[in-house]
Amino acid sequence: MNVIIFGPPGAGKGTQSQNIVNKYNLFQISTGDILRNEIKNKTEIGIKIDKLISEGGFVNDEIVDEMLKNFVTNHKYRNRIIFDGYPRNIKQAKNLESMLNSDNQSINFIFNLKVKREIIEKRILGRVVCEKCNKTMNEYLNKDEIENHECGKNFLKKRKDDNHETIVTRYDEYMKKTKPVLDYYSSRSYFHEIDGSEKIQVITTKIDHILRV
Repeated sequence: MNVIIFGPPGAGKGTQSQNIVNKYNLFQISTGDILRNEIKNKTEIGIKIDKLISEGGFVNDEIVDEMLKNFVTNHKYRNRIIFDGYPRNIKQAKNLESMLNSDNQSINFIFNLKVKREIIEKRILGRVVCEKCNKTMNEYLNKDEIENHECGKNFLKKRKDDNHETIVTRYDEYMKKTKPVLDYYSSRSYFHEIDGSEKIQVITTKIDHILRV
């Protein structure tokens, strides 16, 4: 099956995507991870992406679509993909459907994690990511876990775009650009909206129930 999961930055898309990957043996495609990898490797495109993200913007469709096509058409990932944070607009949504249809694939489930901005702010401002194991934790919500993290606290870093001004910009930009996409999908039988402000396990259970029906 192929799954799409929506939600503003900090809504928990990555966490829920990973749960689905582990339970159903899918492959997660996170545009954020792909783009950050380009930045980390300091490629020409990575430098351009870094500037856009630092300013709270989004990367243009052509760049994202080109990188995603390599995954979608790979037989290893065929009908076993979860799209995390993509598509972001109508053009990308239609392009994704075109890519899947051309390879005799389709979208089976769509989840939208709905979360208010004030909750997002607390989540992101407290977010730290382990450079060694890539685990994400929160300084406000996971104090004991951070203190006893097996990799050591020195590996826990904040993303440089995790600041209040960027959070507000990215949230508002996300809501503005993504609403048309949600409207585009909302009437479909496989579209499901979930309260993303609930605890992780509650959200996981709701998603799992839908996938198992």
